[in-house]
Amino acid sequence: MTTTPDEARQFHRDFISLVDNIEQAVLGKQVCVKLALACLFTGGHLLLEDKPGTGKTLLAKAMANSIDGDTKRVQFTPDLLPGDITGGMVYNLETQNLIMRQGPIFTNILLADEINRASPKTQSALLQAMEEAQVTIDGTSLRLADPFMVIATQNPIEQAGTYPLPEAQLDRFMVRTELGDPDPDSALRLMSESFQIDRSSLIKPIISAEGVHNRKRIAREVHADIAVLQYINDIAIATRNDKQVQVGVSMRGCLALVRLSKTWAVAEGRHFVLGDDVKELAVEALAHRMVLTVEAEFRGVKPQEVIRGILDRLVVPVGGPAR
Repeated sequence: MTTTPDEARQFHRDFISLVDNIEQAVLGKQVCVKLALACLFTGGHLLLEDKPGTGKTLLAKAMANSIDGDTKRVQFTPDLLPGDITGGMVYNLETQNLIMRQGPIFTNILLADEINRASPKTQSALLQAMEEAQVTIDGTSLRLADPFMVIATQNPIEQAGTYPLPEAQLDRFMVRTELGDPDPDSALRLMSESFQIDRSSLIKPIISAEGVHNRKRIAREVHADIAVLQYINDIAIATRNDKQVQVGVSMRGCLALVRLSKTWAVAEGRHFVLGDDVKELAVEALAHRMVLTVEAEFRGVKPQEVIRGILDRLVVPVGGPAR
């Protein structure tokens, strides 16, 4: 069963309402807000690579409030342990029994702040959660909330004492993007309303967690023409064959871009994917999954530049509804 035009139009109206709602707190960042919501409705996770003070925590709280959900924040530090995230068995002095203490990962939106400051062992505590929406504690597998989303941040400027995210973990983030500084009008408004310390408190629920689940189904059933799928595969093959790239885009990256493109299309009110949807999302969805050669990194080549170069060379298919 594919998404109907009526479902697509309703999805578009709800999506715009959510964007407008979140923008009451996160001013002038519509593209980033839309990408974050697209990740949520696709069942993916978001990596924000930006300097401090750009509103990353605010975005997570505003999103959680918009879906009437819960959010928790974990500050990643070198001494953070996996159990500090997942929880574990603790001894109850009153009952003299071991009881399960759930960690902050049991939430709808988890903000993993400065994720690259924790050790790889602690970073890996998120791998199972991000891939399978469950965690294993003392041999017992526990399902996480639905929806569940990780918004992780890392500071691209200060790298002293950090542990770069391994490729296997980067590959599990559906999108990597940045918030950036506000535009002049938004900056003036923020300063004039400086008394509003927590702008996420302005956000009221628009949909429920069940509503997120239903919209995930609608996005999943959007039609993607075979020409669009071939276009995504051509992009991935081109990254693998590029002489500047040591490790190209994996099949996980291709699948993530397909799913994200479907959500992006229905957020625009269409029940089918266009090639332009793929082209618009490819940099944010694929660049962080690539590993450049040492020579390319030495020359200052960026993965984003490689993806843009590939997109410029390939013909964009039209796409269209199911026939």
